[in-house]
Amino acid sequence: MLTKLRREVPAQQVRTMYADWRMIRDLKRRKMVEQYAIERLRINSLRKNDILPPELREIADKEIASFPLNSCPARIHSRCALTSRSRGLVKRWRLSRIVWRHYADYNKLSGVQRAMW
Repeated sequence: MLTKLRREVPAQQVRTMYADWRMIRDLKRRKMVEQYAIERLRINSLRKNDILPPELREIADKEIASFPLNSCPARIHSRCALTSRSRGLVKRWRLSRIVWRHYADYNKLSGVQRAMW
């Protein structure tokens, strides 16, 4: 009976281009931030304008509160594009320091040379 079951259920892992689920979550957040960026900027400028009456600013506060939480740019946490490591990121290349050093050692990064003396 077990041999039948093994043939019917493949035990292969599905591979994607993402290292782990955190990268997928970060990608979803980035898309949502991009989607709501213009509207969020306009409403925030209304909220922070001291010339406008307080009633309008309160309405703008309520509108911002009604946006999805992931539309806030502060919720984006940069990750390494290859390993999904969140700490020690070299922002220009979106790589962690470990991966960046490895690629720099083997001359895989354009315009980068490790210091030698």
